[in-house]
Amino acid sequence: MSYTSFSQIRADLSSGKTSVSGLVKEYLSAIDSNRELNAFLEVYPDEAVALAAEVDLKLAAGTAGRLAGMVIGLKDNICFAGHGVGASSKILGGFNSLFSATAVERLVAEDAIIIGRLNCDEFAMGSSNENSAFGPVLNPIDTSRVPGGSSGGSAAAVAARLCHAALGSDTGGSIRQPASFTGTVGLKPTYGRISRHGLIAYGSSFDQIGPITHSVEDAALLLEIMAGPDEFDSTAIQNPPEHYSALEPTTKPVRIAYLAECLESEGLDPEIRDFCNRQIEQLRSLGHTVEPVEFKELKYLVPTYYVLTTAEASSNLSRFDGMRYGYRSAEGKGVEGTIVKSRSEGFGKEVKRRIMLGTFVLSAGYYDAYYSKGQKMRRIIKEKTAGYLSSYDFIYTPTTPGVAFPLGKKSGDPIKMYLEDIFTVQANITGMPAISLPMGTNSEGLPFGIQLMANLNEDAKLLAFSRYLTEQVK
Repeated sequence: MSYTSFSQIRADLSSGKTSVSGLVKEYLSAIDSNRELNAFLEVYPDEAVALAAEVDLKLAAGTAGRLAGMVIGLKDNICFAGHGVGASSKILGGFNSLFSATAVERLVAEDAIIIGRLNCDEFAMGSSNENSAFGPVLNPIDTSRVPGGSSGGSAAAVAARLCHAALGSDTGGSIRQPASFTGTVGLKPTYGRISRHGLIAYGSSFDQIGPITHSVEDAALLLEIMAGPDEFDSTAIQNPPEHYSALEPTTKPVRIAYLAECLESEGLDPEIRDFCNRQIEQLRSLGHTVEPVEFKELKYLVPTYYVLTTAEASSNLSRFDGMRYGYRSAEGKGVEGTIVKSRSEGFGKEVKRRIMLGTFVLSAGYYDAYYSKGQKMRRIIKEKTAGYLSSYDFIYTPTTPGVAFPLGKKSGDPIKMYLEDIFTVQANITGMPAISLPMGTNSEGLPFGIQLMANLNEDAKLLAFSRYLTEQVK
């Protein structure tokens, strides 16, 4: 299937060229033929086929929802009632969710079909999808390379056309980075724009659900449907969402800042740097103002992010103790012994590393030296970023320092892996919306993304300019 937008699917459904049942069967066949990618942990074939038949009847009767015909995969940290959810971790083995995430409920209410749950880095901790308890996901562009993480299964499934769209979660770039590595669109909305209810928490003040799609228009449609107030999430934005799907591409000139330190970074792939410089000149020739700005805090982004998120993870993951649900060690003796054994055996290496880091930075002797300073640095980063976005419409950077790297290349060096997030964590630290757009490929044919970030609650403006950039500038 070569659909690049949901509007194409709806056109074929209207003309009778295809049916929802036919689409679902094609996706199920594609999933079966691409099992080596390890993108899906579980598929719901019987359920999807039955729902597809119901949606076909609704379409015939004119009562179908706005997403009738859209087949969606869910990252394995987003709850779907009556189905397994495990954050790709052994610690949640055999656990079925009792409720659906608010975002999922809203998609299903519009007749989207959930086809399965997708592999990810364990508890969304990773940049390569090599940290899953169920093995790594392979990049469909080049199966010797990683798809990015932590939403690697979501990005790989969309890129390989195993589903039309997928949901991921983005704590520090976990939607945008794999989107860059797989040539897809990855959107992280403003923090709180989509309810976090039903998302297994990693860093609660950073986490955000968002879509991975083939087009900006599909990302806008999914955001419009999932966004909005939610009584189950006190951090959800109370204002109703805008009609993102009705937005036309931007036509008037805009002001864009780019971070000079990003494009001058020694770690940036030269081919990506050259592409960015050419695109900046092209934007200028089209009448847009594109200017460099200084951001000396770039070197503090990753340390600030990891100090604060590991602290939150240490607290959030304390609930997984083997006593009430999920994995319980058979060798545990007594309450404390069972908890220690279950957590030691149930969590993977990277998750244990981050829990220990978070516990350390929160400890009495180091709280002021690390966690307190991290919070102060977060405020400085947010204020400086907001200052630039009061003068400019967008901040432009590469999404990632390079293209998808070979499997195993960085898994032995946590620092190198953490630096994969250097351009993406700013949006999570500040809560601002950001998107990765599939704008270029290198000399080996590997894709890379360009990232745009806008001010808080300017998701509509971000999506409108993103449509312009992908449809008229590319």
